[in-house]
Amino acid sequence: MFATLSAPVRATSLLVLVAGFAFAAAPVVAQQTSKMTGMQLSNDEPIQIQSDKLEIRDQERKAEFTGNVKVVQGTTTMQAGRMVVYYKSGEGSVASGNADIEKIDVFDKVYLKSDKQEATGDTGTFNMVNETMQLKGKKVVLSEGENVFVGCQLNVAMRTGEATLDACGGRVMIQLDPKSRKQTN
Repeated sequence: MFATLSAPVRATSLLVLVAGFAFAAAPVVAQQTSKMTGMQLSNDEPIQIQSDKLEIRDQERKAEFTGNVKVVQGTTTMQAGRMVVYYKSGEGSVASGNADIEKIDVFDKVYLKSDKQEATGDTGTFNMVNETMQLKGKKVVLSEGENVFVGCQLNVAMRTGEATLDACGGRVMIQLDPKSRKQTN
């Protein structure tokens, strides 16, 4: 079964990564905090969701997309093996496109791409109430061109773009390409 669901504006927070992963150069430490302005909410573009299977459980207030899940909003794409969308009780459902989404969990090799930026991890959670995003894994990788950031947990405040990359007991690894810096005249 192949399900495609296009949702109107109230569900557009489903994919919250709009632009990049722009960390400033910093020493390698166990935790890296930076501003990620591209991780802010985007509520004005339609969303297309594709998966091998869609199961909507309105009584449980959730929808589960399984198998080759692909979510596209504008220039941003998210892929995962499985995605579970939890919505608040009340009127509306995911099928009608007017659900008020509470939380989204993604599993099985999560991949996020927007323009030149990419992120990968094992699992992710988008908390729409607290407006936070968390990507976890043995190795969470953020990249923009030749700039690469590696940790095990990325936390982002989607309203402000404030981000923290943790190493979970080890050290955060950063590889920066000096050619990627903006040239000033």
